[in-house]
Amino acid sequence: MPLSLAFAVALAASLLVKFWLASRQVRHVAAHRGQVPAVFAGSVTLAAHQKAADYTIARSRFGLLALAFNAVVLLGWTLLGGLNALNGWVLDASLALPEGWQAMGYQLGLIATFLLIGALLDLPWELWSTFRIEQAFGFNRTTPRLFFADMAKGLAVGALLGLPIVALILWLMGAAGPRWWLWAWGAWMGFNLLVMVIYPTVIAPLFNKFEPLADGALRERVERLMARCGFAAKGLFVMDGSRRSAHGNAYFSGFGPAKRVVFFDTLLAKLNGAEVEAVLAHELGHFKHHHITKRIALMFAMSLAGFALLGWLSAMPAFYLGLGVVPNLGAPNDALALMLFLLAGPVFGFFVTPLASHFSRRDEFQADAYARAQASGPDLSSALLKLHEDNAGTLTPDPVYARFYYSHPPAAERLAALAS
Repeated sequence: MPLSLAFAVALAASLLVKFWLASRQVRHVAAHRGQVPAVFAGSVTLAAHQKAADYTIARSRFGLLALAFNAVVLLGWTLLGGLNALNGWVLDASLALPEGWQAMGYQLGLIATFLLIGALLDLPWELWSTFRIEQAFGFNRTTPRLFFADMAKGLAVGALLGLPIVALILWLMGAAGPRWWLWAWGAWMGFNLLVMVIYPTVIAPLFNKFEPLADGALRERVERLMARCGFAAKGLFVMDGSRRSAHGNAYFSGFGPAKRVVFFDTLLAKLNGAEVEAVLAHELGHFKHHHITKRIALMFAMSLAGFALLGWLSAMPAFYLGLGVVPNLGAPNDALALMLFLLAGPVFGFFVTPLASHFSRRDEFQADAYARAQASGPDLSSALLKLHEDNAGTLTPDPVYARFYYSHPPAAERLAALAS
């Protein structure tokens, strides 16, 4: 089957599945909007349940519009010749550069221009999501000024970190011979590990403030929990999540001995000490069961397979022509290969989504069981209910949609497992 036909079939199939699943989700949530499920009747009000249903439906319908738009953009870049046209324009513009800089300048310019256009196309959707949907349901606390300041910082950080690694990979593609993909994979993995190390202390503080956890009683409770679990952290911090959103969360950041425990201030405002301990015990469960290590190892393996596949495809003219691009004759095609791979890869990779979701839910159940053993099952249950209510997470998702997409088990399944 020609690549263009395979790509079109895969794109059409993925769109049909996505629309079908989203439609099921909207219908199921709407059908159960009028009554709180019996298992939650004593702990969730009808008003909170209906807000969660309306929020889920609004985001799902918005997602359908964004899905259709992104599909048109993807077709525009590939089979309809958008990337081919952009490539010709950037290639012509690069001729104005000094001769020794033309090849790399052209390739970096092509990638940067492509990403900039993509960001501009995504901007209206991000604005609508933040200032209409999140605002309508009382979650948004981001001002337009902060929104665009975050965007500017993100672009600056992306350029400072991204351009050097992309330039290195492009250089390896052209200079390291047939096995360039192995060297490029090594460089990419080293870059990812570096980002994990520097993110907590260098990148994250550019966007949020982090203060040491000041609540002495909570700090003692958390430190006793970590001692029981044999876990050491660099520090306990509170992040000003309320500056942008009312959603709450807690997470670990960093790598190796540089790990930090971070609580959103919104989370601490909603949960009591025992509930915070239970939530943290759940996160510690992921470390106890080596879920984080396994996910990093899987990322390494999948990226190695991806680079190997790209190494094979990038040498085939049919790869470019099948996706709507005429390969260059007098200039390198490495940047084109990278972009086409990143455009087409998710279309074919979409079909493994339910498998990844299944294993993620399994890990969540294991982390819940660990939290029940190390802290308190009832406290974790009450924390989950509060977080579902405050984040307007639906209590009645469509079962098929949940099996396909949900990385965390639905609330009813989690609470039943914790109570068993």
